[in-house]
Amino acid sequence: MLISCFSSGDAIRTRRVSDIVLSSIVDVPEPPQRVLVDWERETSSRMVLDPGDVEVMPFARTRMRWPDYTLCVQAMSDWTRSLGLPGVLASSDVALMACRGARYHHDAMQYGGAAFCNLFLSADKGLDLHFASTGQRIPLTRGTAVIFDTGQPHGVIRRGNSGFNIEDFTPDRDSVQIFLTWELPIEDVHVARALQIEFDVAPLSTSQPDEEQVLLNGEPVVVCPDSGRWRKPD
Repeated sequence: MLISCFSSGDAIRTRRVSDIVLSSIVDVPEPPQRVLVDWERETSSRMVLDPGDVEVMPFARTRMRWPDYTLCVQAMSDWTRSLGLPGVLASSDVALMACRGARYHHDAMQYGGAAFCNLFLSADKGLDLHFASTGQRIPLTRGTAVIFDTGQPHGVIRRGNSGFNIEDFTPDRDSVQIFLTWELPIEDVHVARALQIEFDVAPLSTSQPDEEQVLLNGEPVVVCPDSGRWRKPD
């Protein structure tokens, strides 16, 4: 049993980690050349984006220089509404992100109370979003939309590979993906229903720390960054 211990107000609650990944391709416009140049300049010279890194991008300039950004939000709103998630994007934080591939990780240590909703804005560069525990692979192209539990181990790897290899993301290869991400509250009744989340599934013993973490069969675990497999902390 895979359990996320997450912050809910001043308390720690438990919930099952969902293995459901919702995905689709939505119709979004291609960013204008001036925005693509901004992104390339930012990821190549202004920020340190090593192979496997996922970093926050400056957002205000993109929104100012890309009037059709609102069409991306509308496309995602329409898709999430079709999944029975009315209004969740409007009430959720959004950020612009960049990754040069992504080592396997989970995000429930910091975002255990959320599901991620991502919209990929870059063209197909031969990369997949891979969920190691379930084996699900989603080809990344412009308009790829996904919603998944932050407790699920995931990485961005070269298509056809079985794990993360740093040599696939050397600076001479065009392998940067730009995407929007929203944090959907996992306790929202619509989000919980869509991902089939069960809450308060395990009592917290006094021996367990009062912090966000993931437990596998009652024991804390971390993710191997190369394979995505669960292992005990060092």
